[in-house]
Parts: sequence; structure tokens; C-alpha cells
Amino acid sequence: MAGATLAATQFASAQTAKLTAGEVVDRIKKNLGIPWNATTFRDTYKIGGPESPVTGIVSTFGANLSVMQKAVKAGLSMIVTHEPTFWSDADLIDIIKDDPLYHYKLDYATRNKLVVWRMHDHAHAHKPDLIWAGWVKGLGWEKYVSANDRTYILPPTTLKELALYLDKTLPSGTKSIRCIGDPNLPVTRVASGRNLASMATDADAIINSDTREYDCYEYQRDSVHMGIKRGYINITHEASEDVGTQEVANWIRPLVPEVEVRYIPTTDEFWGV
Repeated sequence: MAGATLAATQFASAQTAKLTAGEVVDRIKKNLGIPWNATTFRDTYKIGGPESPVTGIVSTFGANLSVMQKAVKAGLSMIVTHEPTFWSDADLIDIIKDDPLYHYKLDYATRNKLVVWRMHDHAHAHKPDLIWAGWVKGLGWEKYVSANDRTYILPPTTLKELALYLDKTLPSGTKSIRCIGDPNLPVTRVASGRNLASMATDADAIINSDTREYDCYEYQRDSVHMGIKRGYINITHEASEDVGTQEVANWIRPLVPEVEVRYIPTTDEFWGV
């Protein structure tokens, strides 16, 4: 009887013990398999700190208000975001300290006891890159990855069909796909990349994100007018990496069995006319 009482007491103690954000971050650092870069300005706390209690974890592309509201509704108090919370890569507060939106967002998070911690550099540095691995799995392209891991050898399709596949498959429901090139162009070899560095490559089609209009689009237009048989599919930064944060959630989940770990898509809010 005494043993049963002791076991019940230990169970109750375990149930009331608070997991903290610092413990979550420590477990992530311990299990990354790579040295932690202590000089990073990205992978730090953006709201709250290591003492913040954790009732559950959200993995997402960006800690925007929509994601925060969904986290609160689900009872999940820690957001592990891949991208910034306050609209600049280093989450610089000086440039927004007088902005009412900054104060509204910070107040909402504080009132609802949210802690926001960013995991960007180390998600990419992990072997394999967690964001890229999630992208490949999300598209169902694991068996199509070539020796160059950013290139895929797909069953024969067309540029238009490939764009439509991305539109229906990416979980963020992106409405921001823009293409340059012949819609009926035969496509087998596809590359993915960012900005101008990904343009000059041996592929039938390039899926490009983080696209700068003043260079990428001009390169794409000129290549088509030159007669190069290549197509370009331009998607948003969010569409290219949101699905990768699902892989981050899958990776974190076994490290924190005490709480729920959920992937919440950031979603594409764009619409066209």
C-alpha cells in the first residue's frame, strides 16, 4: 500500500512539474548533432525567456498573429518559429519600438503567456537540413532527389502541370505562384533554389523562392527571349519553407514527451484580382 501511495505521489509530482522553455531549448541543443553557434542573432528568444512555462509547442514558419491566436486556442504556449517575429531578420526593436502593431503583438503574446524562440540557422545546419527534408517529404519527392540534392528527376510533365501540382500540394495553400516560360514546356529535371544564384543551372524548370523582381524576373524573361528552353516557377519564401517546419515539429516531438508538439502552417494570405 505504501508503494502504491509513493507511486501515486511521484506521478502527481510529475504531472504538476512545469516544463520550461529553457529545458526545451537545452534538449534541442543537446540532440542537434552539431555544435551550437552561440553567436547567432537569429536563434534566440524573441518573446519571453528560458523560465517561461511550456504547455505545448508550435512549430511554424513565422510567428504572426494568426499563428499566435491558433496556439492560444490550442493551449500551446511555446512557438518555435523559423523566421522573424518582428519583421526584420534580426528582430530589431529600435526601428519599430513606436509602432502600435509591435505593441499590440507583444501585448497579445504577453497576456497569453506565449514564449517565442527562433530556430533558423540550426534547422538548416542540421544534417540533413530539416527545412529542405520537410520540403521534399511534403511534395512526395523523396525518390526523385538526384545526386545534387536540390535537383529532382521527375516523371515527364509540363511546366503548367508542375505549377498546378505545387499549388495543390504545398500545405500553406499558396496563391502566389507566378511562372515565366512556355506552359507546355516538357519538364523532367527540376531544380529548387533562391534568388539569382539558382538561375543558371542545368534544369528544365527552376522553382525559385525569395524572388527579387529586379534581378530574377529580368534574368528569367531574358532567358526565355533568348530561346533557352527552360521554365521558371516563382513561389513565396513562406511557401518554400513552411512545410519544412513540419519536419522540425516531427524532430522536436520525441525530445519533449511531456507536451504536445504541433505544426501550424503560417498560410499564404495573398489574393489576386
